[in-house]
Amino acid sequence: MKNAYRILLAISCVVLVACHKKGSEASASASAAAATEQAASTATTSTAKSNESAKASAADSASSAEPTEQQAELAKKKALMEYATMEDRYINDSKGQWANGAKASTTFGDDNSSGPSSVNAVANVKGGVDGKTWTNNNQDIGFDWLETTYEKPVSATDVRVVFENGAGVEAINKISIQSTDGKWNTVWDGISDQKRDQRGNRTWFVRSFDRTSYKVKAVKISIANNMERGYKVIDAVQLVGD
Repeated sequence: MKNAYRILLAISCVVLVACHKKGSEASASASAAAATEQAASTATTSTAKSNESAKASAADSASSAEPTEQQAELAKKKALMEYATMEDRYINDSKGQWANGAKASTTFGDDNSSGPSSVNAVANVKGGVDGKTWTNNNQDIGFDWLETTYEKPVSATDVRVVFENGAGVEAINKISIQSTDGKWNTVWDGISDQKRDQRGNRTWFVRSFDRTSYKVKAVKISIANNMERGYKVIDAVQLVGD
């Protein structure tokens, strides 16, 4: 009888322990599930806030990058003033002088029976910037050249070529200067990096170099016509030196 009682008691303890273990496991599982759900909720909220912040930042950047009408107009006027200041400095350079003679490989109208019009004549390059121009006769074939002479030979430091409306400025490929003994020296050659200056009616192609030890009396501009299709139009060529 006592043995039966002991066996029954042992079975009851085992059952109670098993029930307690299942309850603990269930509680742990529930806690873990709750924690996971909370973490997911937190992550979702954080992501949403980050997206909203990024959108707001992008909107602010776009707003600040786009100028107002007033700002755009002010920027335009500033560019025009910078161009006017630059051009005035070149034109009135005390060390600069304009050509007193000019000749060219071709002139627009060479093929006409009556010859080139005075509007396109190479003689128009003589003197300063005045709107009178020389136009070549080739749009995209071969090379052309323009040679200018100057009254006073100088130790040169700069050559400035003035293109009307920038026509041909990308085609210039070499600048040579002639010493008083007749020798030609190349001071620049290559591919033009100058684009049409949108700020004004003229585009200045400027090349500076070390002051020559010899006196310079002439300048020769070479043009590769296929580098910029169309006629090349030059107003004036300035030699700078002392």
